Amino acid sequence: MAKQEKQQEQDLNQILKNRREKLAALQQAGKDPFQITKYDQTHHSADVKDLYSAHEDKILAGRVQPSVDGLDEAEARKVLNDDYNDRRAIMDAQPIHVSIAGRMMFKRVMGKASFCNIQDLKGTIQVYVARDAIGEEAYADFKKSDIGDIYGVKGYAFRTKTGEISIHAEQMILLTKSLQVLPEKYHGLTNTDMRYRQRYVDLIMNPDVKETFIKRSQIIKEIRTFLDGRNFIEVETPTLVANAGGAAARPFETHYNALNEDVKLRISLELYLKRLIVGGLERVFEIGRVYRNEGVDTRHNPEFTLMELYQAYTDYEGMMELTESMFRYLAEKVVGSTKFSYNGIEIDFGKPFARMTMNDAIKKYAGIDFDQVASDEEAKTLAKEHNIEFEDRHTKGDIINLFFEEYCEKELIQPTFIMDHPIAISPLTKKKPSDPEKVERFELFINTWEMCNAYSELNDPIDQRERFAQQDANAEAGDDEAQHTDEDFLNSLEIGMPPTGGIGYGIDRLVMLLTDSLAIRDVLLFPTMKSLDK
Repeated sequence: MAKQEKQQEQDLNQILKNRREKLAALQQAGKDPFQITKYDQTHHSADVKDLYSAHEDKILAGRVQPSVDGLDEAEARKVLNDDYNDRRAIMDAQPIHVSIAGRMMFKRVMGKASFCNIQDLKGTIQVYVARDAIGEEAYADFKKSDIGDIYGVKGYAFRTKTGEISIHAEQMILLTKSLQVLPEKYHGLTNTDMRYRQRYVDLIMNPDVKETFIKRSQIIKEIRTFLDGRNFIEVETPTLVANAGGAAARPFETHYNALNEDVKLRISLELYLKRLIVGGLERVFEIGRVYRNEGVDTRHNPEFTLMELYQAYTDYEGMMELTESMFRYLAEKVVGSTKFSYNGIEIDFGKPFARMTMNDAIKKYAGIDFDQVASDEEAKTLAKEHNIEFEDRHTKGDIINLFFEEYCEKELIQPTFIMDHPIAISPLTKKKPSDPEKVERFELFINTWEMCNAYSELNDPIDQRERFAQQDANAEAGDDEAQHTDEDFLNSLEIGMPPTGGIGYGIDRLVMLLTDSLAIRDVLLFPTMKSLDK
């Protein structure tokens, strides 16, 4: 095995050496591809195919495929060949000239004529390269080309005898010489770790990966379109902050040299967006990166994309309507239907989303009615009986959340709003007027995942200060994810914030759902990876 690996390494080194020698020869001949600064690309591969098909339908309208019934094989071949030549002559008399550019993924040299496949943003197209069409010198250069080289191709579209729409090259221009070797075509890039580390190769070798990230871009675009239709304005808020609040998470810390101050990377977008509501902007949203110093798994990455929005003069009921409408809109635009499959399970956005309080969900799936539990101690006793681990500082509200995570999340496959959380786990949310132990909050669960988190936002500065004080106490007791008092935010609330509904969406999980991707790293172009030299 060691001998075989050494031989493979030697072979690879020779291939890489040959590629550099080819580049040096081109440069010596005054044909350095790296001197080229631009190329006039008029079409992509899929555009050429669509254009030619439409052109063909128009020009050959009414032409019937000849019948070969009753003919022997040779006679049938001649009839079909003659028909192809007639069609080809008609189409070539009114050619569609195109100029494409892309990476060569396949090459077959056959004497005076060759074929190659060029891959671009929209797919792959075959190119017919003939010495008589591009010239003897250019053809000799083409024969020396390597898989992975980037070419500009000018020519006209045609259909081969096998029915494949192709380009008859009239000019081949080497735009970039590839000095590395791509993975073998039929095996592709299958090493998962290498796929994430070398996403550029992953995108070249795996068309499904490219499609996922094109869809991700479409999802974000459609979110903006939807919110623009509801008169929201997009804003940008600071990434480096003195006080990282708005979520229960541990922040990354760094040092601002110019100010000689320690600062943190934001863990949410919330507190600055609420300041803008105070300032009278009424409907704001931001799509931005946030950073949480936590573990990595199939649904979590320390650096991820969050979308938060805030709307004055509405509450969490209004946020539920907006969320349901937006998710349905996104499914229709991106997937083409309100029904789609995730990991073999059908998800239905067409039906009204289910609604259930957190306590009702626990009652349904765990058989415990926390509305009848009177004290923290009684809640802790229930936790011990059900082997739910907790900390001494935890209250009844914390225990409720632990029961929900243990018994309920795994049951929530179809879209379900879980409402009315305990106040202990919701420091920025308005209390329910009918039950001061609960708050006007919901989380949307789909496929067992929390997809978003929404509040009737707390706008009482006195109540907010008290809750910040409790968070400070939690931090003193060892809670690394506790929030801290933010005096400037409290000052903004004292200026006066109108009744407001707010919501935060994890964009990455939403992309996972709508692209049927099993891990968050599959929807992040460059996910967090441990350095190879560590």
